[in-house]
Amino acid sequence: MLINATVRKESDLDDARDTLLKTVEEFASHPPTQKEVEDARADLLKPIDLALSDSGQIGLTLSNYIGYGDWRMLFLERDRYKQVTPDDVVRVAGKYLKPSNRTVALFIPTEKPDRSEIPPPTDISATFKDYKGGAAIAQGDAFDPSPENIDKRTIRGNLGSGMKLVMVPKKTRGETVNAEIVLHMGDQQSLMGREMDGLVAASLLMRGTTKHTRQQITDEFNRLKAQVNVLGGGTSTARATIETTRANLPEVLKLVAEILREPAFPEKEFEQYKQQQLANAENARREPQVIARVGLYQHLIPYPKGDFRHVMSPDETIEDLKNFKLDEAKKFYREFYGASYGEFVVVGDFDAETTQKLASDLFGDWKTPKPHQHILYPFQPVPAVNQSIKTPDKANASIMLGMTIDIGDEHPDYPAMVVGNYILGSGTNSRLFQRVRGKEGLSYGVGSQFLGRGKEESGIFFSFAIYAPQNVNKVESAVREELARVLKDGFTDEEVAAAKKGWLQSRVVSRSQDRELLGQLSSFAYEDRRMSRAADLERMVQALTPGQIVEAMRRHLDLARLSVFKAGDYDKAGVTP
Repeated sequence: MLINATVRKESDLDDARDTLLKTVEEFASHPPTQKEVEDARADLLKPIDLALSDSGQIGLTLSNYIGYGDWRMLFLERDRYKQVTPDDVVRVAGKYLKPSNRTVALFIPTEKPDRSEIPPPTDISATFKDYKGGAAIAQGDAFDPSPENIDKRTIRGNLGSGMKLVMVPKKTRGETVNAEIVLHMGDQQSLMGREMDGLVAASLLMRGTTKHTRQQITDEFNRLKAQVNVLGGGTSTARATIETTRANLPEVLKLVAEILREPAFPEKEFEQYKQQQLANAENARREPQVIARVGLYQHLIPYPKGDFRHVMSPDETIEDLKNFKLDEAKKFYREFYGASYGEFVVVGDFDAETTQKLASDLFGDWKTPKPHQHILYPFQPVPAVNQSIKTPDKANASIMLGMTIDIGDEHPDYPAMVVGNYILGSGTNSRLFQRVRGKEGLSYGVGSQFLGRGKEESGIFFSFAIYAPQNVNKVESAVREELARVLKDGFTDEEVAAAKKGWLQSRVVSRSQDRELLGQLSSFAYEDRRMSRAADLERMVQALTPGQIVEAMRRHLDLARLSVFKAGDYDKAGVTP
């Protein structure tokens, strides 16, 4: 509802505003008379009656109501106008016309506005008559993204600190280069109770060094045409991602090394970061997607608070942040930061010899104070639960259905599970999307994921959907039915062939993007793997039959172990999940 008043400049604008607000907000306590309602009704019915007597006008009017959902809405609206009473008007006014539901804006014109003069149209033909473009952008190689070629072109080594060096030099369009520096730290015992320490320490690195302020760092990266992010990947990891050009890479790397090795941890920046994160967590605690996801993860990954593997809830994050002291982040940095257990990965247009020497100069002597050991998530059978969490005043709702699986990415059934999940819940052609979103229109988004952790015999399968709260039971039933149908009937030859083709193509596209290839090389370096592992997986996927896929899914997916977490405003929707 828009309510406005135009005031002469000689009049009091504030008085007009106050009078307008008083009139609107006292409406509920000063009910209209029966005559006022009758007059308003006549005013609203008149254009409808006139439209119904004009064939052209009624065609346009009905078209508008079709846009609202149904052409009969015009007649329903007309009939409802005839039924309105003064009490109805008072009830609705009390519900909506109140201070908490309003926005007030004032427009005050200037006496002599200083307007921008718009120049006349340009003669484009004359503008380009003698135009000659600048230097052409450097063109890249026709790069073969096969795992075999990537392994063949990869240069590997180790710095004096122990940091692994992985480099894939190649010509790129615009002489672009991407790099990633990852630091791993601590082990299960040394990180106990340090969840927030590591996260805050990593998040403050780019907020100032002993030589540069936060703004100066930003200005330098802008000057160097570099996109740089330094952040934490949980308590035990800090990661710097870099995108720049061949000419600027050395300077960018020097500044990134300064950020990682000489942080200042400014008090002012810490307080600002703290307030930002508190605001984010307070917003998250009301979001159905966050609440359902955290609920499922805490159930499937049941480690206590203080354990590095514990999944923090927004409420826990708020509590820890409020009590967190900057000295705790500084202490964590002193105890854990170094390059001994890290990776330095570069992909793109750069000189390998120069970059290797620079990496050695910047990180070759930076030893990690405490040992690092990969933290495992061993398989745990988790009992099935079905929980519903209320999130008042939220239009959307979220559901997460999941279970733990005793399978890692070296398990013989891993390739079959990857393809089976791809058909079930990956993308718009998946079974879940076509059923829940496409056929029945029950959700805004729906899908599934299968995660097998590294070399561990431990993984997670889960499905998810975002929907209107009133559809909660229908969505859960539809997802369960599709899972049951897959386990009972399996997949057709056509489905499997299309899934293999789509999945394999997505892998090729991913390796063709330097930023994505960078992440794969970094992850493989940490796990002491080569790209040949990717080639092996793709060959195993290519050889799968529909029968092998469904048999693997039957071995590992058990609907009786499926835990469900739902979050939404179900009371307002009038449903019981």
